[in-house]
Amino acid sequence: MTTIPRSRRRFWGDYRFLVGIALIAVSIAGVWLVVSSARQTSPALQATRTIVPGDVLSSDDFRVVDVALGTIAGEYLTPATLEPGVVAARTIREGELVPSSATGDADAMRTTSIVITIGVGVPEAVRTGSPVEVWAAPAKAEGRGFEAPRILLSQATVADVSTQDAMLSQEQASLELVIERSEVASVLEAISDGSALSIVPLGAGS
Repeated sequence: MTTIPRSRRRFWGDYRFLVGIALIAVSIAGVWLVVSSARQTSPALQATRTIVPGDVLSSDDFRVVDVALGTIAGEYLTPATLEPGVVAARTIREGELVPSSATGDADAMRTTSIVITIGVGVPEAVRTGSPVEVWAAPAKAEGRGFEAPRILLSQATVADVSTQDAMLSQEQASLELVIERSEVASVLEAISDGSALSIVPLGAGS
């Protein structure tokens, strides 16, 4: 009895071979898309100065940079999305790319600025944008000395520091602070009753 040999199936006709080729092609396409996406850049705004809450934003405050943000590009401020009258909702550091969440409408802001004078010196760590505590020591009734100091504001943001000498630790200074509108009355009361005011820096840099 003669046995007829079975013909071998050609490997390119095997479905497993075809599936393997398809998976390789999909993998290569996926890598290409990731690399291509990483190389694509889009314009964004980068702060050229430290901006404090409540500052009105304008094109003069930024430089345009091309960055690869990928899928989150729409979450950052661009020249096209910077609208007139927009203000900073939080401190924006110099050199920071500006997320849209860091901006807001001026009418919706609950902060304002106020100027205080302190006579105990300003720590070197305090500059524009620094978060600080404000302490107040009420004047004694008899007019000699001050009561024990207490926290007047648990947090405020320094908008500007003005002194008559570069030696901040030895000179009286005026500070413009950004505070909540609800805290204005207590600060004005401390100023009017002659309380001695001082500030303490907050955060890792203090």
